[in-house]
Formats: sequence, structure tokens, C-alpha cells
Amino acid sequence: MHDFKYKRNCLYCEDVRVLDLARRFGTPLYVYSYKTLTDHFLKLKTAFEEIRPLICYSVKANSNLAILKALVDKGAGLDVVSGGELFRAKKAGCPAKKIVYASVGKTDYEIETAIKMGILFFNVESLPELTNINRIAKRINRTVNIAIRINPDVEPKTHKFITTGKLTNKFGIDFKTAEDILSKSKDFSNISIKGLHIHIGSQITESAPFIAAVTKIVNFIEKIKGKGINLEYLNIGGGLGIIYDKETPQTAKEFAGKILPTLKKTGLKIIMEPGRFIVGNAGILVARVLYIKSTPIKKFIIVDGGMNDLIRPSLYGAYHTILPLLASKTKPQAMGKYDVVGPICESGDFFAKDRVLPPVKEGDFLAIMSTGAYGFSMSSNYNSRPRAAEVLVSRNKIFTIRKREGYNNLIYNELTSFNPAFCGMRG
Repeated sequence: MHDFKYKRNCLYCEDVRVLDLARRFGTPLYVYSYKTLTDHFLKLKTAFEEIRPLICYSVKANSNLAILKALVDKGAGLDVVSGGELFRAKKAGCPAKKIVYASVGKTDYEIETAIKMGILFFNVESLPELTNINRIAKRINRTVNIAIRINPDVEPKTHKFITTGKLTNKFGIDFKTAEDILSKSKDFSNISIKGLHIHIGSQITESAPFIAAVTKIVNFIEKIKGKGINLEYLNIGGGLGIIYDKETPQTAKEFAGKILPTLKKTGLKIIMEPGRFIVGNAGILVARVLYIKSTPIKKFIIVDGGMNDLIRPSLYGAYHTILPLLASKTKPQAMGKYDVVGPICESGDFFAKDRVLPPVKEGDFLAIMSTGAYGFSMSSNYNSRPRAAEVLVSRNKIFTIRKREGYNNLIYNELTSFNPAFCGMRG
């Protein structure tokens, strides 16, 4: 559920008309609901209250500092996957002992920075990475906590690009290799193996893949216990799906009801890494209609937002509901079928194909729903387009949480002070 609703035929974010935001801040514009954001975090926290997990919000879903701070203030930890996200976590005021660090390609600089910051632990993705972390920790005379990321080889029933728990994916370590590492843990003088980690994918709407993965990992924990190997943490990752179209994902309460009995058997401290579940339906992208174009076989609604602002439809074929900011009672025969496209010079620049929508005209505004996750965080300056502004609404209060970029932002780090003559170039 979310807090974007029609009132008197106008789309509202909480108690604020989205149309007023579009006119005030311009478009394309990301709009977030504080209530939706924090409610989804608290629903998960309440559902799992019995085991009091550490819920580490997945920063990659939406890394705006205001979003991070809102969740940290409610007690969330953070799951980071890069040095930049670690930097953001620190700026948002997240305690180091509530930060976990994943990624298959951590650099030496990133590893050393995280060690010195004193994060809870690294989720380690390979034996070479484990060896490298041990080397760096030894050099700076520290002992580092880590969790081994297990690849449980489970089919998560989601898009192949956001599947992470199959052995054909680059993520994690197979059970046999993990067991070998655990049995030789004393070989790593500056590492303490504290737990296991799994994350099988994203936008998973069924409980069966989670149950299968957790069951495998619990059986593995029992097996290594028999060999005298004891752990402290089990990190079950994230991946809970949301409603984009006709999905029927499980609620936090339903998910907890199915998985809690298994988790309690472990006796371990539980960590979760939700991202999309918390922020996905807390945000929308607002775009203005520039032109209505008709061809002999197609009708196009051309808007001022593009794939640089929201790449999910182009990258994944993802579906997002599209709504006018001003609703009207439209007779079925007046509805039309349109491709909703942007200004980018790519055929893949679209938000919807053959979408049935009410009539719109130039200057109208459209809301692309459920874009709080992997919307702005995956945006770019492709075609030298400045990135969108972001605003956060709490009841009737409006907060600018990212200013719109200008053309000077596009070239801020670029230099033209070179002499072609020194490059062996001829005019």
C-alpha cells in the first residue's frame, strides 16, 4: 500500500497535490511519501518483533541521504555495496555496527576504509576476497568480522537480471567451498567468521523460494554445528516483492508467519536486507506531456522524462502503472492505446508500450508509479540530460531532498586544458 491517492480527482501525496509539486519544482520530478517509506519499514520490524532482527535497508534501492536518515532514525541499519554507499551511510548517521557490506568486487581502498570505520561485518563473496580482506586487516593490525555469502542454488522466480541465488550467477559461495573455508578458519589470522549470508534475488513475490533457501542454509548450519563450528549471525538478505501491476506479493506479516519458525530454530541473531519492499511504492516519477504523436500504426505520448531518469522499463521490460495527475471520468470508448516514450535518442527509451490510457494533451502531467526503488539511484546523465529533482512529503510539509541538476553539473569535473600538439595530433 502507499499514500498516493486521488482526492477530488487530483492525485495527492499524503496531504499535498502532486500537481502543485510539478508546477513548483518542474519535471521530471521524483516525489516520495515519508509515511509510506517509514510505515513499510515498521511493518517489517513489527512482523519480526519476536526475534528482533537487525533490518539493514539496502542502500542501492534508493540512496538519497534524506531517505537513509529517515530510516536510520527509525532504527534501521544499512546494507551497502560500495565505498560510495558506505560514505553515504556515514553521512546519514548510521552507526558503524549497523552496517553490513556486500559486493563481489570490493577494492582494497574500500575494504580498508570499512575496516577502519568498524562496520559490523563484510558479506564475503569468494575465497580470493576473503584472503584479501585478511591480508589488509593484518597489514593494519585489525581483526575483521565477516559473514560468508552462500549461493544456495535456488530458483527465485523473478527476472533473470535480478536473480542472484543460482550457481550460474556471480554471487556467493557454494556450500562445499563454504564448508572448506569454515573448517580452515584458523588459517585466516585476522578474520573472525561470524555468520552466513544469503540473498537470492529481487522482486520475489512468492514465499517458496525464500523457504527453500532458508531451509537449505539451516540444514547447513546444523551440519557444521556437528563439526564444532558455531556462528552468531544469519543474514537472510532481502528481495521481497511489491505491487507494480497485478502481482500479489506476501505482506510482511505473511512472510514472517512462514519463515519465523525456521529462523527461530537456528538460535542465531537474524539480519534482513530489504530495499524495494520499503521504498518501492514510496516514490513516483512525474513527467510532463510534450507532444502527442500519431503514425499510421501507433500513437505516442512523448514526455519530458526519459530512460536516463527511469531505466527499469528499458532494462528489464518492467511494468509501472501510469496515472494522470488530474483524473476524469473517461468513457471506455474514449480510452486510447499509446506508447509512453521520452526524448532520448534510443528506441529503448520508453515507459510503457501499447498502454491503454485516458486522453491527455500537451502540458498535462503523468505520474509513473512505484518508482521509489531503482529509479533515481539508477538514473544517469545520458544525452547530457541533468538529473531530476527529488522531494519528500510528510503530511502537508514539503522538503527538497535533491536539487535539480543544471548544465554546469554536467561538466563539473571535465577539463579542456590540453594541447593537441602534445598528443601527437594534427589538425
